[in-house]
Amino acid sequence: MDRREFLATTASAASALGIGAGPLAAQTPTAPQKRTFKLKYAPHIGMFENSAGKDPLDQIRFMADAGFRAFEDNGMMKRPVELQQQMGDLLAKRGMTMGVFVIDGGDNWKVSLTTGKQEFIDTFVKACRDSVDVARRVNAKWMTVVPGYYERNLPIGIQWGHVIDAIRKGAQVLEPHGLVMVLEPLSDNPDLFLRTPDEGFALCRAVNSPACKVLCDMYHVQRNQGRMIEHIDWAWDEIGYFQIGDVPGRKEPGTGEMNYRNIFKHIAEKAQASGKDFVLGMEHGNVMPGADGERQLIEAYVAADGF
Repeated sequence: MDRREFLATTASAASALGIGAGPLAAQTPTAPQKRTFKLKYAPHIGMFENSAGKDPLDQIRFMADAGFRAFEDNGMMKRPVELQQQMGDLLAKRGMTMGVFVIDGGDNWKVSLTTGKQEFIDTFVKACRDSVDVARRVNAKWMTVVPGYYERNLPIGIQWGHVIDAIRKGAQVLEPHGLVMVLEPLSDNPDLFLRTPDEGFALCRAVNSPACKVLCDMYHVQRNQGRMIEHIDWAWDEIGYFQIGDVPGRKEPGTGEMNYRNIFKHIAEKAQASGKDFVLGMEHGNVMPGADGERQLIEAYVAADGF
């Protein structure tokens, strides 16, 4: 649909739910109207800061009041232990599922498991161990892992072997605790080793552990390949988690070229048929600033969830 049609649809859906067009700034930090989304869309800290204030706990309360049933926080491992526990307790109280946080080994982005170097393997395995306590505090199951960059001085098959060995070691740490690392293919630059869901599928099959699955970030898939629903179907058996972002711009559904309403419908129907349940992380920005932009973001999800 074009933007005019999309805005008309969101306005109609919002009106039916009693969501007005005025700003939220003058209201207390509660959402416009309680509803329950069909899928577990997971906002993150900062997404509703103008409406709920800077306190992460107030932001989670706002998300729950808005009807969101999940939450994700890439930076959870860096938060104080006390706050981690408070966030986990609040999520449990509000019936929200904790989504991913990033397994953080320091300068995680630059670590490359493709090299086979022991220093990188040790850093990665230690970060997996450290993540276990964090996951327990916040009731998490999934943690994001990015293997890093190509090692241009090694044949590609050797790099694959190194990554498989390292990921398998991390999975051995997580598996006894029922935790799952989700490997994220990225589109940020061509030097990144893991770029597509089918590569993630092959890596998970090689690791052969329930603690290793694919994070299908649909923003990156669209940028790298397109044909979204086909790629979801092909990698389905190894997908453990989804993330959302429209293209171009990485903003909420309805702001770019992707038909998220159809994609969400496909995921919901396929998940029901296969007995699976997914969190869909809202790893994107808001197209409009301020509290009005946060209200528009909620309205965008109301429209996309209306399948």
